[in-house]
Amino acid sequence: MSKITQVSAEEKSAARRLAETFSEETLDSLIKDAVKSGTPIDGADGLLNELTKAVLERALNSELTHHLGYEAGDPAGRGSGNSRNGTTPKTVTTVNGPVTIDAPRDRNGSFEPAIVPKRVRRLNNINSVVLSLYSRGMTTRDIEAHLAEVYGANVSRELISNITDVVVDEIKTWQSRPLDEVYPILYIDGLRLRIKDNGVITTKVAYLAIGVDLEGRKHALGVWIQDSEGAKFWQKVVIDLRNRGVRDILVACCDGLTGLPDAIRSVFPDTVVQTCVVHVIRNAMRFVSYKDRRKVAAGMRAIYTAATVEAAELALKDFDTQFGTQYPGAVDVWQNAWGDFIPFLDYPVELRKIVYTTNAIESINFQLRKITKNRGHFPDKEAAMKLLYLGLRNISSERGGYSGTGTHNWTVALNTLARLFPGRIPLC
Repeated sequence: MSKITQVSAEEKSAARRLAETFSEETLDSLIKDAVKSGTPIDGADGLLNELTKAVLERALNSELTHHLGYEAGDPAGRGSGNSRNGTTPKTVTTVNGPVTIDAPRDRNGSFEPAIVPKRVRRLNNINSVVLSLYSRGMTTRDIEAHLAEVYGANVSRELISNITDVVVDEIKTWQSRPLDEVYPILYIDGLRLRIKDNGVITTKVAYLAIGVDLEGRKHALGVWIQDSEGAKFWQKVVIDLRNRGVRDILVACCDGLTGLPDAIRSVFPDTVVQTCVVHVIRNAMRFVSYKDRRKVAAGMRAIYTAATVEAAELALKDFDTQFGTQYPGAVDVWQNAWGDFIPFLDYPVELRKIVYTTNAIESINFQLRKITKNRGHFPDKEAAMKLLYLGLRNISSERGGYSGTGTHNWTVALNTLARLFPGRIPLC
């Protein structure tokens, strides 16, 4: 996953050097004068904005000097073919509010400043603020109000949308980036979203794939939005993973997604497809009245904690005998999931704990649901993908960054996988 944009060490150093050019006496004098005159420290008319104006104008004039090749008033500029040509007032939006600067011009109109480019009305830090707020689930309307209230910045919803569009190419790069050759475990789960399609708001599902690498780190491999599950769709997803470099998956853990097991087996025939046990339990509990849930849960526990397949089959028969008449739907859930559940029973305890559930991916989905719930619906798939990607980028940053988040007791699990799947885990 791409890294969150951060201030580089060089930028921090430059900022520190700039701050150090002001002596304590100078700063004290500035603050004293501001207090005396009633000038606020921050805000649109504050001291910080005046300092920003001074720094920007100085930087722009330095850029123009470099462009022309001579200082202002230097005789060397005579006959050079170009010269300074006054200034143009320009208001730019910053995190401290709007700042009006006098942008220098050259006579030929060839000067293209980098600090505050032509036709640009906001500094990059505003872009960062917008992306940060958007990635945390704020709507464009909320961001517009927030920027106006906190920063005094007049940023339209259209502009906010344009700012968030900068990640579109980043998403394409992320969705097509090379992947590892081997993932011991792959988790796949879905998140339901309301998205407008051809003028009609419909429910679509965003499917998220999380791969656990050989170091035990979890990585978001991709997100795919589809109207419904199906063999054709899942074939496309799995082939996409293979085309990006994946050569082997030992265990694929999912929630009985229609068409997914067959798609995985067709591309990765040696992969064990394991249904998420917790999902089976939850799906079965949908058919159970609240007053009986505790005892039904106890009955199911005997199934998924069984030491062997044979013991699990006996536990399922007992479960059917005890609850089948009253809750046949709960029994049907277990029977329908049986083929993709029983591989779980071949795993030792240390591995069962890892593939027991897709909670690793569900925790991410929980975070994504928090940022999508504020939206009644998305105008299109692209808008939904932007928010999901930015949300994943934030989660990645908060939980360990690009290197991914670790898996508890991974060394023991990896050794267990090496015994269960001999020759399939690279030794170097």
